[in-house]
Amino acid sequence: MHRHTHATGKIAAALGLVIAFTTTAMAAPTNLVSTGKTNPPIGHFEFCKNYSSECGALGKDQGPMALTRKHWAQMLEINTRVNQSIKPDTDLNIYGVEELWTFPRTVGDCEDYVLLKRHMLIQSGFSPRDLLITVVLQPNGDGHAVLTVRTDYGDYILDNMRGDVRLWSETGYTFIKRQSSENAGQWTKLGPGSATKVGTISN
Repeated sequence: MHRHTHATGKIAAALGLVIAFTTTAMAAPTNLVSTGKTNPPIGHFEFCKNYSSECGALGKDQGPMALTRKHWAQMLEINTRVNQSIKPDTDLNIYGVEELWTFPRTVGDCEDYVLLKRHMLIQSGFSPRDLLITVVLQPNGDGHAVLTVRTDYGDYILDNMRGDVRLWSETGYTFIKRQSSENAGQWTKLGPGSATKVGTISN
């Protein structure tokens, strides 16, 4: 897996909340839209049995958070810190099972990175309504898990496979489903396709 940690000019510009929308970028909505309820990944279903406090009702959706410079800096810092501190590996190699979602200590796969980032951002004051575990398909068709942060500047993606934080429409992924913003134990559909396994590590 490739992990890039150098800040780019785009990141620096976004730190000042100077968002430059091109005609291409404006072609896609800046916030993902749910299209109905769906089943959670089996790994998250089992995770919720062990960590019920991470999977409860969140109340009525109040809309995405207001993105401030402080929030943006926290997103970048936590994304980088977790990506650098956790070594990527598969659940099969780590635990001897195909799929197990848990908080990583030194090693984990994609959903483990997501769980830790979400937990750390909540501890930093972010609302869990705006921190949604999301299942995507990579361009090669492999399943993958990322963290969506909902903001009034759009939905940003925290990803263990890249060092920057970018809008969902700039990732190249196909977005399948994510947690509900009103109940962290429930999931909603985002588009067509299916991802039966999201623990795959790409080199």
